[in-house]
Amino acid sequence: MIRIKAGVPRRAGRPRTDTRAPGHRGLPSWLRGTSRPRRRRLRRALALGLPTAWGAVAVTYKLACPLAQQNGLGARAVSSAVFFAVGTGLICYVRHGLLRELRKARQVADAAQSVLLRPLPPRVDGLNLAAAQLSADHGATIGGDLYDVVATEHGVRVVMGDARGHGLTAIATAAAVLGSFREAAHDEAELDGVLRRLERALARHLRERARAEHPSAGPEPENPVAEEFVTVLLLDIDRDGEVRALNCGHPWPYLLSGTRVEPLANAEPHPPLGLFPLPHDLPPVRCGHLMPGETLVLHTDGAEDARDARGRFFSLHTALSEAVRDNLVAGPRVVLGSIFTALLRHTGGTPADDIALLVLSNDRQGRRPSGARGSDTCGSAAGARPATTNPQPTTHL
Repeated sequence: MIRIKAGVPRRAGRPRTDTRAPGHRGLPSWLRGTSRPRRRRLRRALALGLPTAWGAVAVTYKLACPLAQQNGLGARAVSSAVFFAVGTGLICYVRHGLLRELRKARQVADAAQSVLLRPLPPRVDGLNLAAAQLSADHGATIGGDLYDVVATEHGVRVVMGDARGHGLTAIATAAAVLGSFREAAHDEAELDGVLRRLERALARHLRERARAEHPSAGPEPENPVAEEFVTVLLLDIDRDGEVRALNCGHPWPYLLSGTRVEPLANAEPHPPLGLFPLPHDLPPVRCGHLMPGETLVLHTDGAEDARDARGRFFSLHTALSEAVRDNLVAGPRVVLGSIFTALLRHTGGTPADDIALLVLSNDRQGRRPSGARGSDTCGSAAGARPATTNPQPTTHL
């Protein structure tokens, strides 16, 4: 299931489509004037009343109808039809109730997932945004992938990450990391301080899971905590477009500048969080400037690890190059739609791993910083230009 996480918020002052009182929404007219305890009792009575009525009809027919006492073929056929109708009615009633409860459960799940991976605004401090996620689990809208964009007094800070595996365990890990980022992005003046806060939050989460999954409290856990890790990419974008990055085992994003598609950096990333402690010295990688009109495409490894029926990997670089060649780079949402269309076509609509994409473009108006090149990429903290601009897809942790 693909979920687009950016959209235009509802205009202030727009009239509500449902003008009923909050406590009466979705109620029939004959229940709106009653109190909640009375409505609850009435609903319970109705829930029991219909099956009781169907059963009474069947018993009455069997005991009181003369036709039910006959042994002829016609009488037996009529009796069978009556009991078949009663049984079908009961099954349909139970099915309707189960579907109603399932819809409510899905609404609650969607609300909880939207709180965790909240929809991004279409614009943050002069940057246009669009993001989407495809979960490998049927019925889920999120998985172990995480991302967020926050405007702070220190600049616009971006996180993209991928927790090991997918499912509820990966979602809980992603929630711990995202919650820490949303606080640390505002509190920490330097990017390395944000990353260290994320490392401490992940360590606390894993300790709590270890206590809950200890063998003394039950069977051996299927996913040992010692094997858990999260890849994290942090970006800091200043007002003048300068980009600084810290990368822990995550794929580098792609920079779209004119007709060129190249990785933002080719520096060796640090190990993923959770496997090894962070080094004492964490200088951010300086990645030049994101100039007006340029676009960054952040992604998780599920995009480049997606395979078709013949086992061939999906080439995200090629898909982006085709989008640039076809003049599709008109906005983040257009880029996002183009990539996901190519991904689903490549995988036949059934990817085996969670996939998340975050596209942001610089729409700020201003002069070009002196000495800055909009297409600059970096290979180290010194800001060296990468040796190649057409890398082959690789498999990441």
